Amino acid sequence: MRHHPISPVTERMQYRAIGIARGQYIPKGKEELTSGLIHTKDGMKVQAVILGKLLNLIRNYIRLEKLHLWITYPRCRELNKLHLQMVGVWEPKISTALESTKENNVDETILPENENYFSVRGELIYTYPDTNVFIMQIRQMPRGNKPFLAPFRLQIHGKIPVLLLGHFLAIDLRRQAQNLILERYVVIGLLSK
Repeated sequence: MRHHPISPVTERMQYRAIGIARGQYIPKGKEELTSGLIHTKDGMKVQAVILGKLLNLIRNYIRLEKLHLWITYPRCRELNKLHLQMVGVWEPKISTALESTKENNVDETILPENENYFSVRGELIYTYPDTNVFIMQIRQMPRGNKPFLAPFRLQIHGKIPVLLLGHFLAIDLRRQAQNLILERYVVIGLLSK
């Protein structure tokens, strides 16, 4: 069993955008579980959709009236409006029941980064120094029968030097309200065009 909801990086130039958000998921309706809002502890209502196998977990194991630690892919479809794609839930009791193994008694709900943490790795493509906003582009790995998936962009609040345009960065972010806020960044390297 993994001891962290976000997998470690396996390649130096690995693209990704993944994070964790604690809240109560409220679907749009009883018949439409896949789309709704995550009501966070700080009072925000963040748009969300459920992807993949998580839907089966929600139907069979997860009580939606409770707060959960959701594993999500962040997206910014509109300016200053975060959208989360929910791909998993970090609940040790559910994970243990599904895997039917107990390796140790570690409290896996305690994370070193705390909640609302996001890890993004991608290319810096725009900076707006006057508004302290920058744009990262993240490429997606091919899945299933789709040999190519279009890259997507994330709007992030914080300062990054303009000289780093075209560089591959690893950044740590924190969700505040509907925005992703830069905590720190590491330059991995210059991307060749």
